[in-house]
Amino acid sequence: MIIFIKKMFEHKHPYPPFFPVGVTKLIVGTLPPPRFATGILKKGDIDFCYGSISGLLWPVLDRIFDLKLIFETTDEAIQQRKDFLRQRKIGVCDIVASCQREKIDASDLGMQTVMLRDVCSYIEKYPTIDTLLFTGGNSKNGPEYFFRKHLKTREIKLKALQDKTPKVHEFDLYESKIGSSKRIIKTVSLTAPSGAANRAIGSQLLYKDRKAQNPLYTTFDYRVDQYRKFF
Repeated sequence: MIIFIKKMFEHKHPYPPFFPVGVTKLIVGTLPPPRFATGILKKGDIDFCYGSISGLLWPVLDRIFDLKLIFETTDEAIQQRKDFLRQRKIGVCDIVASCQREKIDASDLGMQTVMLRDVCSYIEKYPTIDTLLFTGGNSKNGPEYFFRKHLKTREIKLKALQDKTPKVHEFDLYESKIGSSKRIIKTVSLTAPSGAANRAIGSQLLYKDRKAQNPLYTTFDYRVDQYRKFF
């Protein structure tokens, strides 16, 4: 009997975490699309965190802060984004270090044998961090979902502060350490900056109300309004 073993694609995160001096907020996602790991980028991709030409994080931040970002595969485009993060004291530490995939795509649900980064150890290393900004919620294989699993290994729980979208929680980094002082970290589960989240936005009452008031209101505008409060 011949047994065929399907070869899996090893999807490794191509970028190390980015921590500017005095970092206070961390953007926490999962993994960039596989092409960023292979180095075969599309025209307009930026070879940096959240650099996909179809991604919406940098276009939204560009709108909020009037950054005049360029969207091209150049060192200048990378530097623009690093300069912004340094000025605003925002870091990036995606939680997935690597995974395996049967199909080479960017689907979160397609991730298997997931290895997580020890985000809590980074928070310990940088005492000025007080907020985590998840680029997605608690759906399976989303950033909040994986972070909850990560906290569970440390016997730490998220406590709800706001149950409506975007959901806001907090946790004590030293909850399980007897005799340690508290260190409270806030988490915000932002609407994902990907086109896949547009349907979920369309079902939100807030979006429907604003769309009724202004027929030109878009899912992009919705993200701008939401992200502005936390960045």
